[in-house]
Amino acid sequence: MLFNDLFREAYRTELVKGTDEPEYLPAGGPNRPARVVFAHGYYASALHEISHWCIAGGHRRTLHDYGYWYCPDGRTPQQQQAFEQVEVKPQAIEWLFSLASGSRFHISVDNLSGGGAANEERFRRNVRAQAGEFLERGLPARAQAFFDALATFYGTGEILRERWHEDARRIAPLYSESGHLQEN
Repeated sequence: MLFNDLFREAYRTELVKGTDEPEYLPAGGPNRPARVVFAHGYYASALHEISHWCIAGGHRRTLHDYGYWYCPDGRTPQQQQAFEQVEVKPQAIEWLFSLASGSRFHISVDNLSGGGAANEERFRRNVRAQAGEFLERGLPARAQAFFDALATFYGTGEILRERWHEDARRIAPLYSESGHLQEN
């Protein structure tokens, strides 16, 4: 409802529940909006797919799945490393959307049968650093509008900073060079 209220008219895009796989479908004609399809009605899937839409440029929003290469679960270490590089920003935005909506965020390396993350600790640190930067400097315009709408709707604005610090320690604790846990 929030996504569609914000973006259906201005961007001719709507968020819809799908089945197995999430995907982005560009507008199918002058009277047919683009669709951000999330999997099985899962809230986390919706937030993740919205995060991709929020950073896709105008040209990419004319392409199926924004024109990105996607290799399914079972990726080689090299494919997984490439996947992790392009997933930092969307997962950082999804994390902030989760905070704003009061839901629990989980990092996803999306490679269960392929041996997991190329370097999970590094990926977690990179997502944490990107989310922190977005929180301090602001999100891309569409992401900021949705983040603000979520925080207003769920009434989380007053506790966002506190929740960020708690979540950051849970998701990606920082360690000193000596291996000791650091605060912040």
